[in-house]
Formats: sequence, structure tokens, C-alpha cells
Amino acid sequence: MKNVTDSFVSLGHWPSAGSFGFNTDILATNPINLSVVLGVLIYFGKGVLNDLLDNRKQRILSTIRNSEELRKGAIEQLERARARLRKVEIEADEYRKNGYSEIEREKVNLINATCDSLEQLENFKNETLYFEQQRAINQVRQRVFQQALQGALGTLNNCLNSELHFRTIRANIGILGAMEEITD
Repeated sequence: MKNVTDSFVSLGHWPSAGSFGFNTDILATNPINLSVVLGVLIYFGKGVLNDLLDNRKQRILSTIRNSEELRKGAIEQLERARARLRKVEIEADEYRKNGYSEIEREKVNLINATCDSLEQLENFKNETLYFEQQRAINQVRQRVFQQALQGALGTLNNCLNSELHFRTIRANIGILGAMEEITD
């Protein structure tokens, strides 16, 4: 174990001449080493780059397919919504037409009912007026009859004396007796 620890400690004392770094002096670098490194990078990096590009391409194509499917679904939903809208507009027009015709029917019915009511009221008014006229005429007749009776009684009472009164009573009794014999 001490040997392993010593080897790590000795790594820290190596000179910096063997360390890795970039040499920016093109004339001091070895062009062959550079071409080998670039060749290896291009050869192996091409596969990695192709894999990355293929993965990216697949993700883009998948996203495009998903977008197309979503677009188709949205178009279908839009068409269904438009069809529903047309249907609702047609129903609304029918309701409007039916509503207007229903309103017209109700208006005509209301006018007819009002005319019938007015006609009935006119008939009731005429009947009431006729009844009141007949009642007034009967009241006038009764008054005239009462006044005529009172006038006749007053005249009879003034003109009649007891003897004339008895003769009138006997004459009426005689008329009643004659009527009684006719009925028997």
C-alpha cells in the first residue's frame, strides 16, 4: 500500500514538459500529428455527428408528424364545430320563423278574443240598458197608475156620497153574482 501512495506522490513531482496542451505555433507543430488527429476526429466524429444528426432528424420528423396529426385533428374539430354552428344557425332561424309565426298567431288570437269580449260587453251593455229602460218604464207606469188611482179615488170620494157608494157596491155584487152563475 505504501508503494501505491508513493507512486501518486511522485506523479506530482514530474516536470511540466510532458504535460498536455495546445501549441498555437503552427510552424513548431508537427503537421503529420495534426493530420492524424484531424483524420481520427473526422472518421470517428463523423459517426457521432451522423448519429446526432439522425437523432435530431428523427425528433424533427416525429414532431412534424405529431404536428400534422394535431393539425388534422384540429381541422376535424373545426369542421365539426362549423357543422354544429350551421345546424344551430338553421335551428335558430327555424325558432325565429316559428316564433314570429307563433307571435302572429297569438296576436290574431288576442285580437279575436278582444273583439269577442268587446262584442259581449256591448251585448251586456245593451241588455242592461234595455233592462233599465223596462224598469224605468214600469216604475213610471206604476207611478202614473198610482197617481191615477189616487186621483180617481179622490174624485170618487168627493163625488160619492153614502147612497151612491152603496149602489156601486150592490152593482158590483150583482156583477160578481152573475159571473158566478155563468161559471156554474
